[in-house]
Amino acid sequence: MVKRKNASNPDSETNWNYETKVAEIEAIIARIESGELELEAVFDQFANAVEYLRQCETFLQQRQQQVDLLIETLIDE
Repeated sequence: MVKRKNASNPDSETNWNYETKVAEIEAIIARIESGELELEAVFDQFANAVEYLRQCETFLQQRQQQVDLLIETLIDE
């Protein structure tokens, strides 16, 4: 089972990468859909995918806040 990191701040992981996490989620989905995993492994993989999705959502929300701040700064100038 893959260790789960705190989803509240993906940037706290030095090697965290959005595209890598998306690829991992896609790989998990492919493994689950293949039907080759035992039921317990399916649940473990699903839990990992959910955690990665949360990390991605947090990352995107943080970036959206940064963009909003930049736009607000441009408008104020």
